[in-house]
Amino acid sequence: MIAVGLTGGIGSGKSTVADLFAALGVPLVDTDVIAHRITAPHGIAMPAIASQFGPEFVAADGSMDRARMRALVFGDESARKRLEAITHPLIRAETERETREANGPYVIVVVPLLVESGSWKTRVDRVLVVDCSVETQIARVMSRNGFTREQVLAIITRQATREARLAAADDVIVNDGATLEALEQDVEILHQRYLVLSRA
Repeated sequence: MIAVGLTGGIGSGKSTVADLFAALGVPLVDTDVIAHRITAPHGIAMPAIASQFGPEFVAADGSMDRARMRALVFGDESARKRLEAITHPLIRAETERETREANGPYVIVVVPLLVESGSWKTRVDRVLVVDCSVETQIARVMSRNGFTREQVLAIITRQATREARLAAADDVIVNDGATLEALEQDVEILHQRYLVLSRA
């Protein structure tokens, strides 16, 4: 079974594209979902997070206090690296397990930071990038999350550049104001291509 790594910058429409593949019956493995699961109440990352960062980073329900952790790691590179040293190996192991257990001709692995991580490119057979302009990203995230322009730009500058993502891509879906129907057509074309590749 081939694994297709699906990525794109914040606000590019990765989730929409992933949902369209899922609607065609393609199994999805989403690293963001896994990241949330391992830091949920009784999540497998929580003992190490509590030990490394202290009880104030554990919410009342036993999950990671996301707002507090986000505020810490956004301004503190060493804290970010300590958190990633806990979560990344667990996310990788869970992703590999889910990918192995996926039932379908191919699997879509949603990895927002696929290009940034460096090692992901070698762990998928193809890279599919959902691409749009930076201005489109900013408008979508401001509308969706209620962030200021400056907040969105701060996130974008921490991600790989649009050019770096496109350079890593085997396939690209352009989602700059595309209608849902147009995205469905793009996904269907790639779906047929991946079915052929999975049989090869």
